[in-house]
Amino acid sequence: MFYSGQGGQPRWIAPLAIAALIGATSSMAMAQAGMNTTSLQHEIVLDDLENPWDMAFLDDGTMFFTEKCQGLSVRMASGEVNALLGMGGAEGYPATADDLFCEGQAGMMGVAVDPNFGENRRIYVYSTSNMSDPHTNRLMRLVVNEDFTGVSERTDIVDDVPYKMAASDHPFGGPGAHNGGRVRFGPDGALWLTTGDNHNEEIPQSPTLMGSKVLRMDTDGNAHPDNAPPEGFDPRTYTYGHRNVQGIAFHPGTGTAIVAEHGPWHSDEITVLQNGGNGGWDPRDNMAGRGDCPDNYCGYMPNQMDGMNRYERAAFMPMTDFKTYPDAMPPIWTNNGWSQGTSSAAFLEGEQWGSWDGALVVGLMGIGFGGTPIGQRIDVIELADDLSVVDVTEMTLPMESARFRSLVLGPDGSLYTAVDEGVIHKLTPTN
Repeated sequence: MFYSGQGGQPRWIAPLAIAALIGATSSMAMAQAGMNTTSLQHEIVLDDLENPWDMAFLDDGTMFFTEKCQGLSVRMASGEVNALLGMGGAEGYPATADDLFCEGQAGMMGVAVDPNFGENRRIYVYSTSNMSDPHTNRLMRLVVNEDFTGVSERTDIVDDVPYKMAASDHPFGGPGAHNGGRVRFGPDGALWLTTGDNHNEEIPQSPTLMGSKVLRMDTDGNAHPDNAPPEGFDPRTYTYGHRNVQGIAFHPGTGTAIVAEHGPWHSDEITVLQNGGNGGWDPRDNMAGRGDCPDNYCGYMPNQMDGMNRYERAAFMPMTDFKTYPDAMPPIWTNNGWSQGTSSAAFLEGEQWGSWDGALVVGLMGIGFGGTPIGQRIDVIELADDLSVVDVTEMTLPMESARFRSLVLGPDGSLYTAVDEGVIHKLTPTN
């Protein structure tokens, strides 16, 4: 469904008006620079994958990609695909890591290429590991061999991101919930990692548990010297108090980090990060006017298994609790109060994108819970100089909608997206 809006509050257009609207504006869209919603070329880069989770590129178009329950592979610029590192029990890889496993939402997730790859051949992969008990999520540094047929020198530079070991009485309540998982290099050369709350009420506001955080580090996993978390916090912490951040991108003009985050049956959020800032997520029971909650976690309350008015739910269990944390970082977009699986984020860059040059794109996987519109789509979010939301436009896609797990701008200026259904797509504007 198409919508547009101001200030992060989309204005829904009646379905019967859509055809007339598109017919009246399609020729204008082709003529005006930047109006690319009807003029995207589409190419399937890879298909028949198993839950592709993330991608990272070299300048020549070589693409590393992960599959959540399979492992790490690379697609060469020629189109040839080489398997590199498999999960425990995976087949068809030159090597496997027996400690790596997938369960529920957990597995092999984010991947990033070192800015100095040409010299050090390093890449970084985030995966779930049973090497310790309880198990953890780990950020691994790997070295790719010269012909891109294998990796070596695994170094776990972060080994203490919590993992949910046991099922709990919650939606999607099995082991492995809420791991975050996006790995990116910022324009300052720092390495960033997003993490999640594991359905554990203590993690978001904890100074020492490394879930529900955005970490900023060097390539050895040491804290960035300019991080400014509150006293007593792990120095790797850039921000804390998040629910489950799976999208992070950096504004092309300022380098500011912006995250996209899953909401709890309401209020997906996009937030401009502030060094040392609190995201305001605190699902503990017996506080903020709440009583006991299932397994001590109020994250989907009240009425967690059934639909209800999203604003009433948000008043009981806010995504950003300004009453408790008045200095919490305010979101710039809340998806009109819906929770629809906001998973990934990237910035469009280049004159080929016309007026969308510099716009933020976010991928939504779709939920459809309790009367919520499913919402599988890519939104284009245009920002003002102060990083407030100016306009939101749903991208008209040249292929079927799906669960948009990852968005990455390729070195060719095209937008690549991995979907849970097993495909990596390439979208290229034509003006």
